[in-house]
Amino acid sequence: MSEIHEPLIRLEQVSRSYEEAGRTRVVLHELSLSIAAGELVVLVGKSGSGKSTLLNLVSGIDLPSSGEVWVAGRALGRMSEHERTLLRRHAVGFVFQFFNLVPTLTVLENLLLPLELNGRTGNAAQTQAQAMLAAVGLAERGDSYPDRLSGGEQQRVAIARALVHDPALILADEPTGNLDAETGGYVLDLLERLVRTSGKTLLMVTHSAEVVGRADRVLRLREGRVLLETI
Repeated sequence: MSEIHEPLIRLEQVSRSYEEAGRTRVVLHELSLSIAAGELVVLVGKSGSGKSTLLNLVSGIDLPSSGEVWVAGRALGRMSEHERTLLRRHAVGFVFQFFNLVPTLTVLENLLLPLELNGRTGNAAQTQAQAMLAAVGLAERGDSYPDRLSGGEQQRVAIARALVHDPALILADEPTGNLDAETGGYVLDLLERLVRTSGKTLLMVTHSAEVVGRADRVLRLREGRVLLETI
């Protein structure tokens, strides 16, 4: 009998609504989906379709109005805020459109930060961070500050930071949206290679047709519902 594996991400009848100017705005409508460990899934849709809201729910930054989100076998709605924070620190890496590097820290220190938050310090952490910088081709830039790097280099540092603590899940929100086409393509090559070789799960919001072509599965959102699922 084949072994049955629990999905890394599972949403069960998830809805999310917000109160705005005395009205209820429903962003996600009873959304149910599963994402397996090691899958590269791309989320597409117009602005306001619920893509970023979905990322926030999967990361535990936000909670659904109804339904449940499961990550790594744990129901986020049944965890305390502190427990969700610890889960994010350990199991999730983030890559953002605008890099979100700490400007007052060097490149190396930006990578050491998630390790320190997970209690990893000293020579072992330094070695791990240096190895991750080498993996993104920036071994010589550890002492530089983010503002001394090009946009593509900053996004490579952001990818290294997202992966350095060895999370099971990478969440990427328009990771090439602030880069030119050539640089964006290089960054995508790097992100895909690192994610696939390490067996991690990637959930990426994008408008890029090139990214869509690399996915194992494409989920198209419209008005808070999965309109089309392409494998």
